[in-house]
Amino acid sequence: MPHVSRRSLLAGAGGAALAALTPGVASASSRALRVRGADLSFLPQLEEAGGRYRDLRGRVRPAEQILAREGATHMRLRVWVDPPDGYSDRARALHLARRAKKAGLKIVLDPHYSDFWADPGKQPIPASWPTGLPALLTKIHTYTRDLLRDFARQGTPADIIQIGNEITNGLLWPAGQLYPPDGTQQWPAFTDLLKSGIAGAREAAGDHVRVMLHIDRGGKMGDTRWFFDNIATYGVPYDILGQSYYPMWHGSIADLQANLADSATRYGKPILLAEVAYPWTMTDGDGRGNIVTDPATLPDLDQFPATAAGQAAFYERVRQVLLAVPGSLGLGFLAWEPEWIPGVGWEPGAEAPNDNLTQFDFTGRALPSIRAYRRPAA
Repeated sequence: MPHVSRRSLLAGAGGAALAALTPGVASASSRALRVRGADLSFLPQLEEAGGRYRDLRGRVRPAEQILAREGATHMRLRVWVDPPDGYSDRARALHLARRAKKAGLKIVLDPHYSDFWADPGKQPIPASWPTGLPALLTKIHTYTRDLLRDFARQGTPADIIQIGNEITNGLLWPAGQLYPPDGTQQWPAFTDLLKSGIAGAREAAGDHVRVMLHIDRGGKMGDTRWFFDNIATYGVPYDILGQSYYPMWHGSIADLQANLADSATRYGKPILLAEVAYPWTMTDGDGRGNIVTDPATLPDLDQFPATAAGQAAFYERVRQVLLAVPGSLGLGFLAWEPEWIPGVGWEPGAEAPNDNLTQFDFTGRALPSIRAYRRPAA
């Protein structure tokens, strides 16, 4: 998820593991909600800025340990190539992965293949990378391979890797831009880049890592079909279908449930909500502006008001939706930056535009929604 205005500012600024997720191989209870976790990529910066976290009983603990004690299984780590100082580069992600392992969490790697934010509105090529398609095909392969090897080398191998972040409109623009300004569609170039990245992942980790393709269309069935039908047409091999789901942009809970059911039946892949968030307040924690400010943008406000209790109810409903996905293909969910309390901006000197979408209040005290990480009942 990108920042300050999702559609404006940020538009400018196999193997045994997979078999366990395949219908008919394991019981429904062992397949459903196997992934329950969060993207905590801002955590080191927040701690450096003085942020401290407390669990539901008020005990001070690292945020990842608080979530793990509630039942979380995975930590998602954003990786940028050459970001501003202090932001999530490879070294920072490797360090946070060691903390994840200590807390008992598996790793979901989220390489953006850019120097800073990449999302449906922008996918800039890193400044140090080539720009032509042939050279980029080689670069994305070797970068993905070496990234996975670095994580495995320190004893924190990735369980899941996504090839790009919210790649609904392509990646590595303009070479891999799906819908360039001239009105054409570049599916061959885009899917060749995906295949090269996936080949790099397989060279590094074989079937020990699961490959996810991640778009931002949680409640939008037509868009999801268009994207993944083309992925199938061009023969892109992947293991997990990833979606972002922010109801203020992606539709109601009913829309989400219909789309996930359709995708499970249509593609037969485990489905992971790779990014999820919901407001617990409409107050702005740092007084400098938030993305979500109007309760009227929440399609199910009557069920899930913008309160701590409403947020908790929302996450409980997301769990129910995932558990109801046909074929027990509702793999799970990853909350997006639930620890991003005031203190660190989306870029140096900027605000924290998501501080009302966290699972900790402005002081770092855990909110009731963290109970959603618990293991599903047998």
